[in-house]
Amino acid sequence: MTARPDRAAGFDSGRIARPESVKVWDAFVRVFHWSLIISFAVAWYSGGIRDNPHLIAGYLVLALVVARIVWGFIGSRYARFSDFIYGPRATLRYAAALLRRRAPRFLGHNPLGGAMVLALLATLLVIGVSGVMMTTDTFWGVAWIDTLHASASTLALFLVGPHVGGVIFTSLEHGDNLVRAMITGRKRA
Repeated sequence: MTARPDRAAGFDSGRIARPESVKVWDAFVRVFHWSLIISFAVAWYSGGIRDNPHLIAGYLVLALVVARIVWGFIGSRYARFSDFIYGPRATLRYAAALLRRRAPRFLGHNPLGGAMVLALLATLLVIGVSGVMMTTDTFWGVAWIDTLHASASTLALFLVGPHVGGVIFTSLEHGDNLVRAMITGRKRA
């Protein structure tokens, strides 16, 4: 009698073996990601108030973004910008392959995911810096700062849609549960 392929030789637990997984997202990246979502949501929903919840959440967003930028240079392999920032040609080639449904699977961020990370970090940095400027005597009530802050906030909210869409599409396309991976830190090898 030959062993079934879903069971290890000599063991008959009745359970199907899970595919091997690897650690991709470190604790910092995971805590950063979910803390950023919560902080941005609080800042967005309390935006017209200009009161403590908005200010505290806004400062937390800015601190998280600055910490993530630093972590992008000194963090673990998949957290480093050098792992997921690609040039325009490589990103466009990846996008074309994605449209043909022939895009390769990446353990870390794919080229479009890397571009989205940069877009979100840059936008959130503009929001944070303009928000801090709005609390100073020099820039209090200055129209272009208010407009920049509001426009960047709207852009960040707009970017969430393609980000979530990309996560869903990539999860389905490659059989990865990327939301679970951002909770556990592990992806299928």
